[in-house]
Amino acid sequence: MCEYMAPSLDARQDIVPVEVPKLGKEAATKAIKEWGQPKSRITHLVFCTNAGVDMPGPDYQLTKLLGLRPSPRVLVVCSEIAAVTFRGPSDTHLDSLIGQALFGDGADAVIIGSDPIPEVEKPLFELVSAAQTILPDSDGAIDGHLREVGLTLHLLKDVPGLISKNVEKSLVEAFKPLGISDWNSLFWIAHPGGRAILDQVEEKLALKPEKLKPTRHVLSEYGNLSSACVLFIMDEMRKSSAKDELKTTGQGLEWGVLLSELQRVAWSTCLSFAIAFVVFFLLCSMSRK
Repeated sequence: MCEYMAPSLDARQDIVPVEVPKLGKEAATKAIKEWGQPKSRITHLVFCTNAGVDMPGPDYQLTKLLGLRPSPRVLVVCSEIAAVTFRGPSDTHLDSLIGQALFGDGADAVIIGSDPIPEVEKPLFELVSAAQTILPDSDGAIDGHLREVGLTLHLLKDVPGLISKNVEKSLVEAFKPLGISDWNSLFWIAHPGGRAILDQVEEKLALKPEKLKPTRHVLSEYGNLSSACVLFIMDEMRKSSAKDELKTTGQGLEWGVLLSELQRVAWSTCLSFAIAFVVFFLLCSMSRK
């Protein structure tokens, strides 16, 4: 694995099916404990990972590890390890080296439901709506291939520009029904991607530095955790809001946005990430009292 482009898929797959469910179990156990309800009340499991291609998958293994009942509140678990993409450096492929420095391992979990029980459940954020858009001219912006050497990823230099150039149009469409056009009046849970993406989005939208502070903190402390990143940021935001004695879990504000850059997956002889998506979730924070 440490030798650049050496055959290593078997070694990677020896790690992933065991460690991804274990890491996910740790996050799920903490989420269930804080929720305060017996795990028998969990009715659905939503599992996300970029690591591994096994059948049955890590969601099945995690269900067994947690002892969940097999039928549908919803447990969402994101568990990521960078073993599928890790490799030694190459002087001729510096974009790969950047990826090794950027990505990290981590898992997080949340429990989602409606009609909370006031005596025992404490909602943190409310999901109001969701939307996604395909960025124009983004073919090949993020490219990946599953090979014997593992999952190779290549990112074009203009990815931050593609996202920042299109982000405001999508925001206008999402918040127009609410009459919101001041992006600094929102709390921000933005998937970090990388520092360049954050810098350009911040500049394009004229965001105050504190708006992306939780995101930058997570990126600095843990790296890009792929699917788990936004949950880490939500956790950081609600904790910092409590520490600062703010009225809501969203930096004292009512409305917020969750912004994530994803990739469209096209199946052929390899796994190809061809077209970048920007996904918006409209969020409402909750009173901490």
